[in-house]
Amino acid sequence: MNIDFVETGQVLTIKLKGELDHHSAEAARVLVDEKIKNEKYSKLVIDLKGLDFIDSSGIGFVIGRYKVIRKRKGVIEIVNAGKKVRKILDMSGIGKIINIK
Repeated sequence: MNIDFVETGQVLTIKLKGELDHHSAEAARVLVDEKIKNEKYSKLVIDLKGLDFIDSSGIGFVIGRYKVIRKRKGVIEIVNAGKKVRKILDMSGIGKIINIK
């Protein structure tokens, strides 16, 4: 798992590469939470273009970041999910609470 951060004003984009699963979700959570603890971000964009696989731990990672951002009245969205990852996101129902583009 590799994570790149792109800051544009009050928007933080997280670019995930590799696999977001039970092996990597906790480490990803720690890195992202450290970055978003600064409350200047009103929007979090999770870019999944480089993500090959996501499991329930990865879904939990996304939902956890959703809760953090929503507590601040912020917005979160998911972008660039490939077909396999998008299928898992759709099956999880996460699109009901998070905008997937």
